[in-house]
Amino acid sequence: MASHAANLWVLLGLGLAGIFLMTKRLKKTIKADFGAFIQKLELLPPPQPAPPKAPHPLTGLNFTVSDVFDIEGYVTGFGHPDWLRTHEPSTRTSPVVLALVEGGATCIGKTVVDELAYSIHGENKHYSTPTNPAAPARIPGGSSSGAAVAVAADFVDFSLGIDTLGGIRVPAAFCGVIGFRPSHGVISNTGIIPVSSSLDTVGLFAKDPSTLRRVGLVLLQLPFSVQRNPKQILLADDCFELLKIPKDRISQVVTNSTEKHFGRQVLKHENLEKYFSSKVPSLKEFYSQKINGDSKFSSLTLLANVAQILQRYEFKCTHGEWINSEKPVLDSAISAQINETLDMTDKEIEICKSIRTEMRLAVNNLLKDDGILVIPTTAYPPPKLGSKEIFSDDYQNRSFSLLSIASISGCCQVTLPLGYHDKCPVSVSFIARHGGDRFLLDTVQTVYSSLQEHADTVAKSKLSPNAVNQEHSAEVVKEKGNQAYKDKQWQKAIGFAYVYLFFLLLSLFH
Repeated sequence: MASHAANLWVLLGLGLAGIFLMTKRLKKTIKADFGAFIQKLELLPPPQPAPPKAPHPLTGLNFTVSDVFDIEGYVTGFGHPDWLRTHEPSTRTSPVVLALVEGGATCIGKTVVDELAYSIHGENKHYSTPTNPAAPARIPGGSSSGAAVAVAADFVDFSLGIDTLGGIRVPAAFCGVIGFRPSHGVISNTGIIPVSSSLDTVGLFAKDPSTLRRVGLVLLQLPFSVQRNPKQILLADDCFELLKIPKDRISQVVTNSTEKHFGRQVLKHENLEKYFSSKVPSLKEFYSQKINGDSKFSSLTLLANVAQILQRYEFKCTHGEWINSEKPVLDSAISAQINETLDMTDKEIEICKSIRTEMRLAVNNLLKDDGILVIPTTAYPPPKLGSKEIFSDDYQNRSFSLLSIASISGCCQVTLPLGYHDKCPVSVSFIARHGGDRFLLDTVQTVYSSLQEHADTVAKSKLSPNAVNQEHSAEVVKEKGNQAYKDKQWQKAIGFAYVYLFFLLLSLFH
């Protein structure tokens, strides 16, 4: 009888586990490579120099590149099979890729991007959406979705992507890895398909700050300098109000870590809405030209509008002829944006350029050489796959209000993971002035471990009563089931097994 009950317990567990796995499989089949790769390949570094010369700085690291970077002999696919079909193999490898290989790293493949690298969602119907390793039922974020997934799944040490309006920062936030958008123009975009030239920058994903810094210094080609600590860390209070999760889940972590490393006197608070309203005068001119006097728009919302208009305008200038001639099948949301009539006068283009110039000056003056601006990376946690939430005005406005700050100003930004909230990755972003890339990477190196420790502490203290009660109830049922089995109360043991597995399924499907 004991053997029979034990077998029933095992069979019951296997049966329910099988049902669970089958249900998950019906929802989404997870590929062995998480759907991150478009093409596997291998670019090997040169031999190590003979002693006493130092070894290559990136020795032992491997990486992938998003499918917007040219590699000799391969067609750069740009996230769309029609682009792949209508273009020839590249005759040269992008200089930024060559620099990494010559620095000692090995390139092992090309990764998926959104259609024409245009959106921030990470969904691609042509090559399938890469699976988010941190939250498989949720979108990975885009446009450099596959590159973020490759790092999050530990396939590579780092990866390259492109950030226009969040193409690095959003997938980093959603997949729980570090994402770095360097200052605009400091890394060559040669050999990379442009999306919006005034906003595009080569970006980088890494799993840890040490790798980020090693690779970042090679890409930026920066000379040695003495590391400096920030003298001011500014929390943008109005940006934290945009969050759809409790704001202290992020702000408290940053506050605790800053006080530990640099002292409380370094912490300051800023209202960016008011600051940009006073320091970026061309926003008012843009407001009168495009918004027709609607008083509900804040300066952050206006920046979001400027960024999206610039992206659309420059994209159409670059790729409009190909789209009109080839008529590629596009996702409806992307097609609506690209094909929307956009009548931009020369004056309006000049206003947008003025806003870019004023924004860079405003952020540089705010942060100077020793300041860090702290904002949430994204307002929303990663939405569920297939969710219509990503198309809502609220999602778009909140997202681009945060993302446009670095995109328009051209300043550098790092996205840092801070654990989980309700089983979704949480992140924060640090911004430094344009050209302050090394200072930003050094600051991240200093505070990263502390941020992770405080994030873990805050997350544990913020567990919802329901989650705590569920976990406690499951453990109680498990103990009762074990005791019933020991007491040879077979029916009770099997009953408790059902209840315990129900709790497990409940937590997994949350």
